[in-house]
Order: sequence, then structure tokens, then C-alpha cells
Amino acid sequence: MSQPKEIFVKTDRCMGCRSCINACAVEHSVSKSLFGAIAENPRPKSRLYVEWVSPDNKVPLVCRHCEDAPCMYACISGAIRRDADGVVRTDTDKCIGCWTCVMVCPYGVIGRHLEEHKAVRCDRCPDRDVPACVNACPTGALVYQTVPAYSGAVRQHASRELLKAEGG
Repeated sequence: MSQPKEIFVKTDRCMGCRSCINACAVEHSVSKSLFGAIAENPRPKSRLYVEWVSPDNKVPLVCRHCEDAPCMYACISGAIRRDADGVVRTDTDKCIGCWTCVMVCPYGVIGRHLEEHKAVRCDRCPDRDVPACVNACPTGALVYQTVPAYSGAVRQHASRELLKAEGG
């Protein structure tokens, strides 16, 4: 089985521009365009959040598709399932809008689309090779890679920084 890709966050690179939020909403719109999405009713909802921890620290938050996903076990209508790729998905046809999943999510990243009375979460843009939020990030704060590839890149960077610090 191949390694699934994840969305990783480089918090030191996020400048809080919200390009990821806009790209997510547009990707989940009917029109797939910014101006079209603004005119849609109901308006499309982003599945990503950028939290301003302090003026110098912004953190993009997205569904982590937890291995032991509490939302999946708490869903009383059976709308939340894990697909073959390991992505936790919400079947909006089954969602009854009880918000139980919202209450149990440890990251607070399951949103409520109030007009549609449905729960929304990151679905990693299944029709795209790279999620819209990752493509839209101008600073590279969002990275879409497998765990081994991302971990390897982090180790390489840390090794280079260590050598620089030691004068090598």
C-alpha cells in the first residue's frame, strides 16, 4: 500500500494572508471562480482556518484525518467514513447537521455550513492532484507530501542548519 499524502504546515512561513481560505472556498463552489463564488447562494464555505496566535504567529489549521477519528465514531447518522485513501469524508446527503462531530473534533476544524445545515471538513480536494489551499499558498507554508518525504525534508533542513551553526 502506498503512503497517503498529508497537508503539513510550516508555521514559520505563514503570514496570515488567507489565500488558502479563499482558494478552498472557491474550490468548493459551484462556479469554481472567485467572482462566481461570491455571487453563489448559499456561499461556499472554506474548510480551512487561519488562527492568529499572536501578531507574529499565524497557524493554518485543517482536518488532520485522525487515525482514530473521534468525529467518525460520534456521528449519529453514519455520515462520516474513512475512504480507501485514508481520508475522513462527510457524506453530506447523510449529514443531519447535529454538530456532534464539531463538538468532538480535537482541532476544532469541522465547520458548520449553516445555510445547508451540514458539517464541512477538509476533503483534500479529491478532484485535484494538489489541494487548492496548498497551491494557493504564496509562501509555501502548506506542503502536500507523504510523511516519510516530509520528515526527510525536515531532517535535511535541520542538518544543514546544524552544520551552518557549527561553521561547516
